[in-house]
Amino acid sequence: MRNGIAIAGTVMVDEIKTVKGYPAKSELTTIERMSRSMGGAVSNCSLSLAHIDPALPIEVIAYFGADEKGHYLYEGFSKYKNIDLSKVQFTKETPFTDVIFDEFDKTRTFYTFKGNSTSFNEDAFPLTDIRAKILHVGYVLLLDALDKNDEQYGTKLAKLLYHAQKEGIQTSIDIVSENKDRYEMIVPPALKYTNYCIVNEYEAAKSTRIELREQDGRLIGRNIKGALGEMKKMGVKDWVVIHAPEGSFGYNGETFYSLPSLLIDKDRIKGTVGAGDAYAAGVLYGAEKGYSLYESMKIATASAASSLLEEDSTSGVKDIQTLKEMYDDWKKRDEISFS
Repeated sequence: MRNGIAIAGTVMVDEIKTVKGYPAKSELTTIERMSRSMGGAVSNCSLSLAHIDPALPIEVIAYFGADEKGHYLYEGFSKYKNIDLSKVQFTKETPFTDVIFDEFDKTRTFYTFKGNSTSFNEDAFPLTDIRAKILHVGYVLLLDALDKNDEQYGTKLAKLLYHAQKEGIQTSIDIVSENKDRYEMIVPPALKYTNYCIVNEYEAAKSTRIELREQDGRLIGRNIKGALGEMKKMGVKDWVVIHAPEGSFGYNGETFYSLPSLLIDKDRIKGTVGAGDAYAAGVLYGAEKGYSLYESMKIATASAASSLLEEDSTSGVKDIQTLKEMYDDWKKRDEISFS
């Protein structure tokens, strides 16, 4: 019987630099402090899951660089007894991201070096050896080799997901937010072989060509419902989930759900890096445990909120019981209507 979650794809080192205001082009700003943490979908989701449930089996499928940053990642993962690193391969240079965190408005900007992630392909996946119930792959549009065209399945990732499902593994994907127009070509093929699609509102809008925000920045509730339905039509088997700072929205083919985010005082927010992955980890945990979509979204909402309480991506994420209590006890934003 399968159990646990395998996390595959982007793994990198985040070099976090905190500033008091982002400069205009050609201007200078002062770095107030620097820190380093493990980043990317693999790190963020795996470590968030390990915090949620230290007994949950987690398998890491990734390339670590054959360099100092790669050994830093290996040592970091090795601290968690429930994370299996047997499928990790060491090769080339470790990807890294310079994360510029604006202390003034709590936003972040990313400058990424892709490193060995450009060569991460289907050969990294020993599908017959994976024991997990769910395989989560992130991020679509950042894994060059898997984003390549495949004549039969559309993309190499779509082919991989198809074969994973044939092995009895449920599949999940996340997408990176980029300012290019590749979504319509690369995302739909993967959705055909996906059980759980967990994305933010920007990625959902780009993938479906449905505008999800007004010119003034407000979410368009009726369009969110349309985007959820459209992504389900593209082939997602079980759940489509869209998350945004204001709340999250889900669709399981029968019922649409809208859940508000937790209200957190601005001065308590130390960082927003990895909040989306912390949310995804909450959804995946619920799916693995057999929870309903609604209950899984509540866990995910609290998981994302708790991640904001620390500067890095994962150390703020709480255990499952604390997350359930957080969602029940903390104040919430106004719910966003689909009408």
